[in-house]
Amino acid sequence: MRIGLFGGTFNPIHNCHLVIAAQTRDRLGLDRIVFIPSGDPPHKASDTLAPARHRIEMVRRGIADDPSFSVSDVEVRRATKSYSFETVQTFRTEYGAEAELFFIVGLDAFLEFPTWKQASELLHSCHFVVVSREGHSFASLAGFPLLPTIAPNSLGALDSRDRDRLDIPLRGGRMIIFLGLPPCPASASEIRSRFKSGLGAAALLPAPVESYIMQLGLYQEGPDRTSVKG
Repeated sequence: MRIGLFGGTFNPIHNCHLVIAAQTRDRLGLDRIVFIPSGDPPHKASDTLAPARHRIEMVRRGIADDPSFSVSDVEVRRATKSYSFETVQTFRTEYGAEAELFFIVGLDAFLEFPTWKQASELLHSCHFVVVSREGHSFASLAGFPLLPTIAPNSLGALDSRDRDRLDIPLRGGRMIIFLGLPPCPASASEIRSRFKSGLGAAALLPAPVESYIMQLGLYQEGPDRTSVKG
C-alpha cells in the first residue's frame, strides 16, 4: 500500500485541497489519501478554527464521491497538541512496516519545517511530498537545514515550471519529492471572509460543504450562530 497522509486544519476543506490530493495521488501512484484534520495545531491560533467536529464532518462530505479518499480523526481525538511525528507513528503502527507512507505538505508550511517537533526524525520516518504554493518559491530551499545539497537550478526549474517534479533521496531509503502543481485560486481565508460577509462560495468548495456551513452558520458572527472568529 502506498498511502498519502494529508494533514491540515481544513477550515474549511475546499476545491484546491481536493485537487492537490487527486493530482498527488495520480502522479505518485498512491492507493489512498487520508485527510487528517488537526485538533490543536501548534503553528496556528486555535481561535480561528471551526470546532473540530464540524471540520471532520466537512471533510467527510467533501470527499464522499472519491473512494480513494478517507478521513481520520487521529489528531482531533488527542487531548493535547498534535504533532506530525506522533501522527506518522500512529499510521505506521496501523498500516505496518510494509506500507509506504507519503506525508503531503504545502511549500509554505514546509519552510517552517526546522521548527517542527522532532523534525529530523520525522523527515526520515516516511517519504515527504512538498507541493507548490502560490507566493512561495522552491528556490528558497537552497541550503535549507536538514536537507542534502540541492542544485539551485533544479529548484529554479520547478518555479519556472520547466520541470514539475524533483526527487531527492534521503538516508534510510526515504525520499523527499517536490511537486510543482498548477495554481489553484481557492483559499480557506477567502472562503471564511465570504461567509462572514454573508456571501456564498459555491465556486470554491464542494456543494455539500457549502450547504453544511450555511446550515450551521459557521464563520458567521452572532450569538445564535455556531460561529468562529477570523
